[in-house]
Amino acid sequence: MNINYFKESQFAVTVCDANGIIIYMNDKSISTFKKDGGSALIGKNLLDCHPEPSRSMIEKLLISHIENSYTIEKNGVKKLIHQTPWYKEGEFKGYIELSIVIPIEMPHFIRK
Repeated sequence: MNINYFKESQFAVTVCDANGIIIYMNDKSISTFKKDGGSALIGKNLLDCHPEPSRSMIEKLLISHIENSYTIEKNGVKKLIHQTPWYKEGEFKGYIELSIVIPIEMPHFIRK
């Protein structure tokens, strides 16, 4: 059974291969990037979609295979962006980016 768990999720999921080529976008990702081409971005290189300094950061990630997280705010909407490498049988295959809308102010808990 092949289930696309992320297709209709409320956060954007974008996946690229080891060369930065976009290979998957869920519905929210397609909607988020509609003005940039939406689903037509599948098959495009992330490096061609980003200006500096984002382009250099993507190049660094594709070489280093490290995780990257940050928040952004645009038009009054705050998002958590998390980029994490994905692997198949131990071999680096690319990155998964999660873009999650979060409240401007949100609680932070320290667990012990």
